[in-house]
Amino acid sequence: MSALGFSRLASLSWSGKTIDTQFLYSERLILRPVRPDDADCLFRIYGDPATNTFNPAGPYPDLTFARTRLAQWLDGWQKHDIGEMAIYDRLQPQDVIGFGGISVRPLGNELTYNLGYRFATEAWGKGLATEFCFRILDYAFDERALEKVTAVVRANHLASQRVLVKAGLALRGQVNDVANAEPSLFYVLKAEEWQRNRQEMLRSHNSRLIGF
Repeated sequence: MSALGFSRLASLSWSGKTIDTQFLYSERLILRPVRPDDADCLFRIYGDPATNTFNPAGPYPDLTFARTRLAQWLDGWQKHDIGEMAIYDRLQPQDVIGFGGISVRPLGNELTYNLGYRFATEAWGKGLATEFCFRILDYAFDERALEKVTAVVRANHLASQRVLVKAGLALRGQVNDVANAEPSLFYVLKAEEWQRNRQEMLRSHNSRLIGF
């Protein structure tokens, strides 16, 4: 495993294709690419009205819908070698507590690498969304050498806006990403900004260690 907590440990196969399974680790989380058997967990989290409070589309209506969305996520991995991941608590690795990742998404006239996530309600209030964002951004910029990551969030979803700002993303405007709904806020983080922010965090951490 590398210093960044990245390891290729196994392989998955579906539709006659095989990809490496990428496990990412942070202090409290384990991340891995979605698998074909994730539909039940996906519906449990994305079908919960509580996790869709700020989602104009509402919760997933049934398991069939979750299977269709999962198939789209798997196809995204095959096409782009990056995508949605299942999220585990390292202390309870038997249960999926959320999904999130960097997916290729058209926004306006641009094809973007878009950051997104959703956690089960039992994982709320612990800072896990922020920890997830830091880890997946580290992966996006250092392991995958992406030049820019975007994110969209509803204007009334203040908690997610705070998470994005903590992770270094900056508000750049609005985007009409949901039909018949108010525009979402559009956030951006470039690779050079991420590297600069990380160096500043490291300097701050080292200063505290020596008593400054």
